[in-house]
Amino acid sequence: MKSNYQLKAICLSIFMLACTVAYTQVSLPAMFSDNMVLQQKTNAPIWGKAGSNKNVKIVTSWDKQTYDVKADEKGKWKATVKTPTAGGPYEITISEKNTIRLKNILIGEVWICSGQSNMEMPLAGWGKIFNYEKEIAEANYPNIRLLQAKRTTSTYPLDDVALDSDGWQPCSPATIENFSATAYFFGRDLYQNLNVPIGLIHTSWGGTVAEAWASAESLNMMPEFREPVAEFSKMPQETNQKDWMTQVNEKDFGIRNNVAVAAQKNFNDSDWKTAIVPGLWEEGDLPDTDGLVWFRKTIDIPDNWVGNNLTLSLGAIDDSDITYFNGTQIGATDGYATERRYIIPARLVKKGNAVIAVRVTDTGGGGGFHGDPVKMYIAPQNKETLRENLDGEWKYKLAVNLKNVNTNLQNRPTSLYNAMIAPFIPYTIKGAIWYQGESNAGRAYQYRTLFPLMINDWRTKWGYDFPFYFVQLANFMQVKDEPAESAWAELREAQFQTLRLNNTGMATIIDIGDAVDIHPKNKQDVGKRLALQAREKTYGQDIVGSGPIYESYKIENGKIRIYFKPNKSKLVAKDGDLKGFSIAGPDKKFYWADAKIDGNEIVVSSPNVKFPIAVRYAWADNPVCNLYNGARLPASPFRTDDWAGTTINNK
Repeated sequence: MKSNYQLKAICLSIFMLACTVAYTQVSLPAMFSDNMVLQQKTNAPIWGKAGSNKNVKIVTSWDKQTYDVKADEKGKWKATVKTPTAGGPYEITISEKNTIRLKNILIGEVWICSGQSNMEMPLAGWGKIFNYEKEIAEANYPNIRLLQAKRTTSTYPLDDVALDSDGWQPCSPATIENFSATAYFFGRDLYQNLNVPIGLIHTSWGGTVAEAWASAESLNMMPEFREPVAEFSKMPQETNQKDWMTQVNEKDFGIRNNVAVAAQKNFNDSDWKTAIVPGLWEEGDLPDTDGLVWFRKTIDIPDNWVGNNLTLSLGAIDDSDITYFNGTQIGATDGYATERRYIIPARLVKKGNAVIAVRVTDTGGGGGFHGDPVKMYIAPQNKETLRENLDGEWKYKLAVNLKNVNTNLQNRPTSLYNAMIAPFIPYTIKGAIWYQGESNAGRAYQYRTLFPLMINDWRTKWGYDFPFYFVQLANFMQVKDEPAESAWAELREAQFQTLRLNNTGMATIIDIGDAVDIHPKNKQDVGKRLALQAREKTYGQDIVGSGPIYESYKIENGKIRIYFKPNKSKLVAKDGDLKGFSIAGPDKKFYWADAKIDGNEIVVSSPNVKFPIAVRYAWADNPVCNLYNGARLPASPFRTDDWAGTTINNK
């Protein structure tokens, strides 16, 4: 009989052997999956982990080519495979002691899509773009593939990315609903005009600043970011998250001594407000609120449900939830696009009233329940015809407003680059599209340096000068009666100046915003205008990709003549006389101006300004303006002066 010592030694040996076997298994980052798209006609990197110094074999089905690579001492390996022209489907096998087979791979054009909430805004969910039901129903494009990154922060660059979905997904009505609308319409337009597979990698986070998306190496070039970058990098990852949750829990009335008291059946919610669910709280009584909200609903358990497992379906929730049944936690999910479906165990199901409580945390976007009402129900497990619908009135109460929580992880310098950009490098992409700037508008002058720095940062990390196309801020907020200064106009100017960077392009949307909604619902034209940039500049199509772009001016006889960059399309005043121009003399006071089209130039004047020295066009938060070209694309806002703006000293 073996001694206890011998048995322990054998068990330890078996455990160590199992760990070694698991460690030597070849593995891949999450972005390598079935249905993925690889960039055509490139040497595309594929990488992963295996056993220390082990040989890894890769075989591609399109050319039957075998690639052999050796892992380093830490088990890391990387190979490049030569991709053909667009086509598929294909397979790739990666082998060491085990074999991974990636199926249904397409070769085509891959674009990374990033930014803040207007890039994140989905077709339905909290977004509900124009005609979303029709757009979703018609989204049958199996050769467009979607990859959705999960919103995650990190104090250091990660090797792998967290995903909100199970790898790449073919575009269909079932997969597109909660994907970025701007990215989808961009990809759809490319697919329809190029007729090649399109891969869209969506990695964005609402309400975030540009410096969160840049690396430490680049941000350290700007003195104002050196100290914040150093402080954030020293924060332990686990402590960072723990501190944030500690602050939230301390402020949450619904948690006491680590017990969810607000989920208890007998909790007094008589002073809570009522909301119609599904419905985003920022569209209701909690506008511009990121934070934590408790929801409660009382239901009646019928006799024939008692002692049975129940299925609780809540649809999609923005962003994360912890769900309770009579005070007992039955599930928790993080991810605004994920539908909640939990099992209530039979032991908890008793006759009479029961309370469903949901603790919802939202860090950007609309907040709350945003799925299909028919997907909100409770029913005996496997007997969903006996369901009780849960849409309609729920009680709710705001517990924590994140404006009162100091640790804003997603807006720390480098935090999103580390977690949501770095893991994708060096996956070969054709280019990037970007929709962001609202959160930096108060520091527009700083953005003149920060934004091109970020673009150059990504290109440096990827190792090549890929196309980078971005959206200029839309019109938003109150229309002003008289010319005035505007932080949003200054941010648009910073974006305009970024066009000086090689291989960039800008989609102007000054005509399709919304005075009262920072998330305009016409994302179809946003995606299309981004695609026009790519089709003209990247793919060389003979089209007009942008509206009129200001180039220079000349003062002549009490007027100012405006010149635009050469374009294939003539200047047009949409719907009547030109609007949106103002003019100033040496006193720097601007007056609304008369503006006339003269060939491919515009002549601007005002009887109030005898000696004009400056002109501005569409210089406002929400300008009334109508300069287009014959391709029906709007002119970008501009100014001829360089007078100090309202954000010049903001850092």
